[in-house]
Amino acid sequence: MSALTSYIIIFFLVVGLTIRASAAATASEIPSNTQLATVFRQDIQVEQYWVSEKLDGIRARWDGHNLFSRNGHIIHAPDWFIGDLPNKTLDGELWLARQSFEKTASIVLRDTPSDDWQGIRYMLFDLPDSTEHFTQRLVELNSIVAQTQNVYLRVIPHYRMPNQQALLAKLDEVVALGAEGLMLHHQDAYYQDGRSQALLKLKKYQDAEAKVIAHLPGKGKYHYMMGALLVELDDGLQFKIGSGFSDVERQNPPPLGAYITFKYYGLTAKGVPRFASFLRVKATE
Repeated sequence: MSALTSYIIIFFLVVGLTIRASAAATASEIPSNTQLATVFRQDIQVEQYWVSEKLDGIRARWDGHNLFSRNGHIIHAPDWFIGDLPNKTLDGELWLARQSFEKTASIVLRDTPSDDWQGIRYMLFDLPDSTEHFTQRLVELNSIVAQTQNVYLRVIPHYRMPNQQALLAKLDEVVALGAEGLMLHHQDAYYQDGRSQALLKLKKYQDAEAKVIAHLPGKGKYHYMMGALLVELDDGLQFKIGSGFSDVERQNPPPLGAYITFKYYGLTAKGVPRFASFLRVKATE
């Protein structure tokens, strides 16, 4: 092997190591610490919580340079959408309107952004890097939005409820208007990674995710369509979901191996979700 050949090999090895090191550094900057909610509990003191509407959009983290999905994938937003966002870590929801999750996902999860982003709003609900309690973080969020001249940046409105009766009445009100439910955040809570007992979600129903195992044939008017899905939970429990589908979805059911989100109303004595109904295919980003 000549000296020139050896030099070339070493050169490309060094370049390759440099590229891999750069990629690793970039990957380490992708936000992985995400605070998640737990299910509402009856034993809380409602007056100690800030309440907001639960938006059915795409969770998005701004790191000062890019928007990232909950799974750490870059969201390709237009430059005019993110151009003057602050150099602070923000947590929020990319949101279009109530009952518009599928349309929202089709807009914000494209590799090439479109003018449809003009209908999207970045609805903020937290400051992950702040060391203040939630009440102060709300003050900071509203200050940030007021100082940032970005018409697409908003803070999700938060308000107080005096008791559980008023809270449940508010839940009925927003659900009747097409909302998914309510979020409750304890006034003195600090931001934490993972499931937080201080951040609660309240819905008229519960929801969960399951893997599609099989397509079961339909009967009657669904004779030539999918009648139900056989799905499996993470713990291995399998059961059928036969409601919540449109005719189009029955003709083109979620593929085997896909994950879906379904709603249900408690569990049976055997631990099977009661009255399970299909909501949507889980977004892949």
